Amino acid sequence: MATKKKSGLGKGLDSLIKTPETKVKPAEDNNAKTGYIEIDINKVEPNRDQPRKNFEEDPLLELSESIKEHGIIEPLIVQKKDDYYMIIAGERRWRASKMAGIKTVPVVIKDYTDQEILEISLLENLQREDLNPIEEAQAYKQLIDNFNLKQDEVAERVSKSRTVITNSIRLLKLDEKVQQMVIDGNLSSGHARTILSLSDHAQQVRMAERVMDEGLTVRDLEKEIKNLQKKPTEKDSEKKPALDPKLSAVYSELEEKLKQTLGTKVSIIAKDSKRGKVEIEYYNPDELDMIVDKLQA
Repeated sequence: MATKKKSGLGKGLDSLIKTPETKVKPAEDNNAKTGYIEIDINKVEPNRDQPRKNFEEDPLLELSESIKEHGIIEPLIVQKKDDYYMIIAGERRWRASKMAGIKTVPVVIKDYTDQEILEISLLENLQREDLNPIEEAQAYKQLIDNFNLKQDEVAERVSKSRTVITNSIRLLKLDEKVQQMVIDGNLSSGHARTILSLSDHAQQVRMAERVMDEGLTVRDLEKEIKNLQKKPTEKDSEKKPALDPKLSAVYSELEEKLKQTLGTKVSIIAKDSKRGKVEIEYYNPDELDMIVDKLQA
């Protein structure tokens, strides 16, 4: 499968990273007519700080076959080091070319700052949707930690909302085992964000394993976590007097009637034989509107 060009990549990288330092190397490096040169593939090496760490083999094989037939459509973006060229954008094409036995690769030589290199690598992967959620979160955090950027500054650089950046970085608070499940594609980012409501790492891992074993949806997971968080501790049980079994049966029947009427889960939580509270759950704004309409009817 041939690689597709996308706006903002390749020769358009300058439009994404607009700083005075960004410039193309002089004509003696880049061919004045084509804008790129062909160099020995063995003189090109990946950037160790590249956000993307995982490369799936099957897609690489497909790209390798395409390169054998059509060549490399879009040049790699590199920066010249002492005795090699470091890849800024195009590591996947480089890996596939090596698999295809290609001897030389087209490159555009650029001169970027360390911050610009990281931003460009991140942007290229984001636009091609090549990063898993954990890699993306790590890249945002690297920009913040290495270059003293604020979250809103990172958001502006990568054309995302500040909320997206914040929610992404929060994934790094998950237990490492849960993060690995996300990296391996066994846990969606939606599941992962829901599990974040558990501060205990052992509980995070157990709940993530239940998602995998039982095929829980995000909504199922939300319910399970709410139930877990509502379970009383031993101290709570000691403080609260046991409710009359007959009264408990009445409450259960009322809960079921309310559930049928409102179309959602309803809990009657008794403090004693006279006092308590009623909890009505909803899972999106439309359900809340529906519940309010029914209560007002």
